[in-house]
Amino acid sequence: MKINCIAIEDEPLALKKIVDFIHQVDYLNLLQEFDNALNAIGFLKNHSVDLIFLDIRMKKLTGIQFLESLIVKPKIIITSAYDVYALKGYELNVTDYLLKPFSFERFLKSVEKVYTELASKIVDHNSDYIFVKTEYRIEKIDLNKILFIQGMKDYLKICTLDKSIMTLQSFKNILQVLPAKEFVRVHNSYIVSVSKIESIERNRIKIGEMRIPISESFRDNFYNLLNEEKYLS
Repeated sequence: MKINCIAIEDEPLALKKIVDFIHQVDYLNLLQEFDNALNAIGFLKNHSVDLIFLDIRMKKLTGIQFLESLIVKPKIIITSAYDVYALKGYELNVTDYLLKPFSFERFLKSVEKVYTELASKIVDHNSDYIFVKTEYRIEKIDLNKILFIQGMKDYLKICTLDKSIMTLQSFKNILQVLPAKEFVRVHNSYIVSVSKIESIERNRIKIGEMRIPISESFRDNFYNLLNEEKYLS
């Protein structure tokens, strides 16, 4: 999967750095670079863009003003020397906020997040598999092999009948691509495959050797799902 992107930055050296970083990531496809946001608006009217690298403090039109003007918003990664705009950026639903000067490692972590979010949307909900990005490859996972999914800081560990797969992804994103009747979140740190549940005792789910707790905040939704006709006669 290629991610079509543009970079908007009015400082020549900062723009060069971003462009250089983009060229080092094989799935990023730089369509155009701009030294002001006004020209970028015209470009977006005629081109499909997945991701924008956006500076905040610019002449004529600031990054925030530019964001507020967009009707259809691609993924946004803000690049700024000023952290005072971070809250406003997240209010506008940006994917990440890179504080200058940032390293290539930090840049890569940010674009990997975008890749994961975009890849998770390329799913046929009638299919019996999903694709997830792990390390530097994309893996196909059969839904009927998933036992449970465990949150581990910024990563999810997808435990299947065959293996465990680590992916940089959020619970929110993966739940969007999993069948809602077959996978349910039961805890801040767990999603379970309903068909793989062996037993439930004292609000703990047994799947193989695992005992997964059902937290109070997810309890009602979980038991309501079990009480549907599909699972209980």
